[in-house]
Amino acid sequence: MTLPLDAGHLAATFESVFGASPDGVWQAPGRVNLIGEHTDYNDGFVLPFAIDRTARVAVRLRPDSTIRLLSTFGNQGLTTADAGSLSRGSARGWTRYPLGVLWALQQRGLQVGGLDLLLDSDVPRGAGLSSSHAIECAVITAFNELASAGLDARDMVLATQRAENDFVGAPTGIMDQSASLRGAAGHTLFLDCRDQGIKLVPFEAESAGLVTLVIDTRVSHSHAAGGYAARRASCERGAEVLGVKALRDVGLEDLDRAAGLLDPETFRRVRHVVTENSRVLRTVDLLESTGPPAIGPLLDASHVSMRDDFEISCPELDLAVEVSRSAGAIGARMTGGGFGGSAIALAPVAAAQQVRSAVEGAFAAARYTAPSIFSVRPAAGAMRLA
Repeated sequence: MTLPLDAGHLAATFESVFGASPDGVWQAPGRVNLIGEHTDYNDGFVLPFAIDRTARVAVRLRPDSTIRLLSTFGNQGLTTADAGSLSRGSARGWTRYPLGVLWALQQRGLQVGGLDLLLDSDVPRGAGLSSSHAIECAVITAFNELASAGLDARDMVLATQRAENDFVGAPTGIMDQSASLRGAAGHTLFLDCRDQGIKLVPFEAESAGLVTLVIDTRVSHSHAAGGYAARRASCERGAEVLGVKALRDVGLEDLDRAAGLLDPETFRRVRHVVTENSRVLRTVDLLESTGPPAIGPLLDASHVSMRDDFEISCPELDLAVEVSRSAGAIGARMTGGGFGGSAIALAPVAAAQQVRSAVEGAFAAARYTAPSIFSVRPAAGAMRLA
């Protein structure tokens, strides 16, 4: 991976491309979801943290309605759009994310004019680490300041969700952008997705002798693909049959009744969400009372539920989790929307290299694409850099 540009180099590159200095440089992080998968759009509980991989944007407002976008990666080249005619059909590739944010802000009644934007990012794309939301959150943080829009974090969360849902076409919840906008160094973000209530929960893995490894399987996924939408539809169907607003309102004690009312597949989807909410709450309790070494079994149980009940894993993710555990990790699970992407493994620092080597060897033996394995730690949320 190409090393990311710091704020000074990004600003200098912006000036060489656009002929003037940017008004500023902003960044927003990707995220790892420690636990709580596919619970967000069910009004449930999630426990992500912002990571030390970020999307950075250098931005300058223009006096006209022209939008010019360029990234330091890929081969899409300079993209030009008009602020007065933004539409989903006119956007492609990574530009859907900044243009979607600007469109969503227009839908809120804000005046959006032209701008120049240069993007750099070291959040792996397609890895389930929310690279798209990192872009969106960097853009909305920049625009909010430059246009004096007065949006608070909750407003920005909902605006970026609308960009994802209605412009990009991905039926996502609010977890990813909440972590990117509201995260804090050294903490996970316990988020109630019904009311956006948050609590910062300490997650100092290193002080406990542990490291969080991300295993990017290189199996690309897309939230806009049918599998994610189908799971959401199943959850909505289950809630309707059970007579509740959302699956958040179904408890463990209700599962026996649900089994008699739902078809087997829908019941499995419901059971995952209900048990996953319970695992999130238990993880928060353990982090606050005992610390990171206690949560391994909950990570393992979460993966089993996603593999068997929600059916969003894949052979590469299952192999990464299984081998990580056998090589010394205290817990492992896939993270993100599924159907590819990444797994996380919580491992003793002394066993980290052993886990890496074992996973790389297992992937090679299975003739899978070599994974990318790296450590992450909880980082600060979106901010201005320069």
